[in-house]
Amino acid sequence: MTKKVHIIGICGTAMAGIAALAQEEGWQVTGSDAGIYPPMSDFLAEREIPIAEGFRPENLEPPPDLVVVGNAISRGNPELEAMLDLGLPYVSGAEWLGRNVLEGRHPVVVTGTHGKTTTTSLLARVWEEAGWGPGFLIGGIPLDFGLGARAPRGPWVMVEGDEYDTAFFDKRPKFLHYRPRTLILHNLEFDHADIYPDLEAIRVQFRLLLRTVPRSGLLLANGDDPEIEALLAHGHSRVVRYGLNAEYPFSAALEHEDGRCWTLLKDGKPFFTVTWGSTGRHNVMNGLAVAAAALSHGMDPLRVRDGLSRFRGVARRMQLRCEGNGVAVYDDFAHHPTAIATTLEGFRASVGEARVWVILEPRSNTMRRRVHQERLAPALAAADRVVLATPGARGLTPDELLDVAAVAGEINRARPLPDNEPRAVVVENAAEAVDHLRERLRPGDRVLVMSNGGFDGIHDRLRAVLSAT
Repeated sequence: MTKKVHIIGICGTAMAGIAALAQEEGWQVTGSDAGIYPPMSDFLAEREIPIAEGFRPENLEPPPDLVVVGNAISRGNPELEAMLDLGLPYVSGAEWLGRNVLEGRHPVVVTGTHGKTTTTSLLARVWEEAGWGPGFLIGGIPLDFGLGARAPRGPWVMVEGDEYDTAFFDKRPKFLHYRPRTLILHNLEFDHADIYPDLEAIRVQFRLLLRTVPRSGLLLANGDDPEIEALLAHGHSRVVRYGLNAEYPFSAALEHEDGRCWTLLKDGKPFFTVTWGSTGRHNVMNGLAVAAAALSHGMDPLRVRDGLSRFRGVARRMQLRCEGNGVAVYDDFAHHPTAIATTLEGFRASVGEARVWVILEPRSNTMRRRVHQERLAPALAAADRVVLATPGARGLTPDELLDVAAVAGEINRARPLPDNEPRAVVVENAAEAVDHLRERLRPGDRVLVMSNGGFDGIHDRLRAVLSAT
C-alpha cells in the first residue's frame, strides 16, 4: 500500500526537492504553502504533486502517514498546530532525506559559507558525465538538469550541506542528518547571525559533522582557508587538500585572469585544462574541489575534464537575465561580503573596462544586520556605480539594522566621481532603483543585481526599461 507524505512549506527550493525525491521513492506526496509561485510551483505541477494554498488544518485530511515540516514553519502555524494536536508522526526534510535516500548509499556532502550550490551542481554534472548515475539535492537549479533534486541510480548522492538549523523542533544544522562518506570542507566564515551568536558556534557544528565521517571516508579540504585547516584535527578520515595558494595534491593555474580557462595541477604537475563559461577564482576553487573528489574516487580524468568544461552553471549565479540597447542585466545570489567581492572580481575580469552597476538588496538575515557593516563598502569596490536598497527591519531595531547610508557614504568618499554625482546611492525599493538607472544607463553598461530574493521583480522592470529605449 502506497504511503502518503504531506509537506508543510513545500514550495521552498529544498522542500520541493524533497517532494520530488519522495515521489520518485514511491510515496504519494501532497503539500501546502503560502504564496505559491514559479519556479517551484511549475516544478511541482509538472510532477502532478497537489499543493494547497494556505496553511489550514483541513490540508491534513485524510491524515497522512507522515508529515515533513519545512524549516521555515514555526509554532502558531495553524496546520502545524493541527498536526501536533492530532498526534501525527512528523520529521524534518533533512531527517527524511537521511533516512529514506542517503542511508545505505554514499553521500557526498558539500559544506561551507560560500559555493555550496555551485559545487554540488558541478559534482552532479561531473558524476553524470562519467555515467555514475548520481542523485542530488541542491538548494538551487543547475541548468544542466533543470531541477534541484533527483533520486540516485546507484550509490552516489550529492547533497548541499547547509549549516542552517533544521526545523522548529530540531535546532541542529541540516548537515548533521546527512552522514557523509565524502565531505567537502570548502570555506568557513561567520554567517546566519539570526541563529549563531559568533563564529565559534558554527565551528562547533562543523566539528560535530567531522565526527560523523567514517575512518574509511574522505575529507576534501580547502587548504587555503585557515578555518578549515583548524577543523581537520577533529576528523578521523583521510584528508586530501586542494587550493590555489600552495602545492597541494590538487591546485590550479589560471590561464586567463577571469578564470574561464585553468589548468588542473595534480601533485604540482599539469594534468588537464578546463575551458568553461564560469568566471572568477572562486569558481575555479569550486571546480578544484569537484576534480579532487572525482579523481580521488578513481574517475576517468577525461570524464572529469569534460564534465567541468560542459557545466552550464546554476540559475541565479551570474545568470544573464536580459539585454537591450547595448546593456546586459545579470542576476546573482551573493549575500555575504566575501561572495560579493569574489563575484565582482571575476565579473570585472570578464567584462574588462565596461561600466559595472551593482544593485544590492541586503535581504538575508545576516546581511540586514550590522555584523558586516565595515566589510560591505570594500566588497563593492570593483563596481563603478552602486545602488543599495534599504533593508527591511523585520523585527530588528534601528541600531541592529545595516546602515546602508553609511556604506554609500564610505564608497563615495573613497572614490568620488569627477562630475560630483554620487557613485553609490540608497533607494527604498526596486521601483526607485529602476528609476535611478533609467536615465543613466548607456550602451556597454553591465548591471548586476545581487539579492537572495526576487527584489520585487526588478529583472522584469529592467527588461521593460531596456525594451523601451
